[in-house]
Amino acid sequence: MIKNIIFDFGDIFINLDKKAIFQEMAKFGFTRLTPEINSIANSYEKGLISSTEFIDKLNIIFPQATTEKIINAWNSIILDFPEYRLNFIKDLAKEKSHKLFLLSNTNALHIEKVIENMGLDRYHAFKACFHKFYLSHEINLRKPNEDIYTFVLKENNLIAEETFFIDDTKENTNTAEKIGIKSWNLLVGKEDVINLKKHL
Repeated sequence: MIKNIIFDFGDIFINLDKKAIFQEMAKFGFTRLTPEINSIANSYEKGLISSTEFIDKLNIIFPQATTEKIINAWNSIILDFPEYRLNFIKDLAKEKSHKLFLLSNTNALHIEKVIENMGLDRYHAFKACFHKFYLSHEINLRKPNEDIYTFVLKENNLIAEETFFIDDTKENTNTAEKIGIKSWNLLVGKEDVINLKKHL
């Protein structure tokens, strides 16, 4: 029996344009995702470097980019949060049939942009729906590493087999399934989180 549901954030609740970052960064010299850029982004998502350090490191690679251009390019991924999805999670929280958790790979700049786009009241209303709200840069862990899932299970005394996880990235759901968490790899554009109960 499923007692706990863990949700990803991006492309589950809030819409993303994952190509936009690279398109915008191309304007100041980006051509491909190098191991160095990937390592910087991962460190930032794990909260191991600050926003200032993150921008400074990218500025060394792309000296022609201003701080503003880097921030705008980085945040171009963040789109809208449809009201119907907010209503869905509010209704699910009111049912109190499951413990709800959020588990997102994100960073300080993206969360600032999310709040700007959503509005502070809507963001707080969303956050209030969850038993715990885990952001990778605040807990220094990131998906798909197994330790982020075991951390959530252990901290909340959850049993993996009683837990359901929704994420749009197959690599993330694969890891969760390896440790016994039932998962739904949501296909963006073809499926929607509001149809969750069909998958439980």
